[in-house]
Amino acid sequence: MNRRLAALLVPVLLAVAGCTATGPERQTTSTGRTERPSPFADCTALTRAPGPSGSAAPAGSAPGTPAAAPTTATGGALLPELTLNCFTGGAPVALRDVRGPAVVNLWASWCPPCRKELPAFQRLSERAAGRLQVLGVNSRDTRTAAQSIGEDFGIRFPVLFDQGEALQRELGRNALPLTLLVDAEGRVVHVDASGALDDARLAALVQRHLGLAVPA
Repeated sequence: MNRRLAALLVPVLLAVAGCTATGPERQTTSTGRTERPSPFADCTALTRAPGPSGSAAPAGSAPGTPAAAPTTATGGALLPELTLNCFTGGAPVALRDVRGPAVVNLWASWCPPCRKELPAFQRLSERAAGRLQVLGVNSRDTRTAAQSIGEDFGIRFPVLFDQGEALQRELGRNALPLTLLVDAEGRVVHVDASGALDDARLAALVQRHLGLAVPA
């Protein structure tokens, strides 16, 4: 009888002692599900122009490196009138409100070239911090798979979630990866669908089309 009573009391004592805690690396939602924190940055800064003073930094501000004039200063269409959810939650983001210059990378976890080039976009976001926005749009994917890729590759820039590929439909494009270069006026001045981009190719595109010199 005493053994049976002890067996019933052990789980209660363990719970009181805190042995069933999930730990700081996980969060519990209001529905009771335990979820990992998102690796991506939140999207609040996307609607503010790059630069510490709230305006875009001068082109070519890398020390000792002259700026290249954008090849399509007045051309290109505005970003589509489309609102997407931020991967980390919060208010949805209207693409027309994203302040350039910016590089927008459409990707998915199931796309091998996307996985290959994602680290280069992360390095770009670090090297051009304060002068250029780097934004990901996860398309035709699941949140779980996208989060795993972000964790594995150390992706920290903001990511929007576009499960229904609405942005691709607006652009009339089907293949991934897809990269948009957006100027300070919010116009898409170049669309790249050439496959996985490396550091050198990405830096060359940014300098040619946005006039920003970023080390590769």
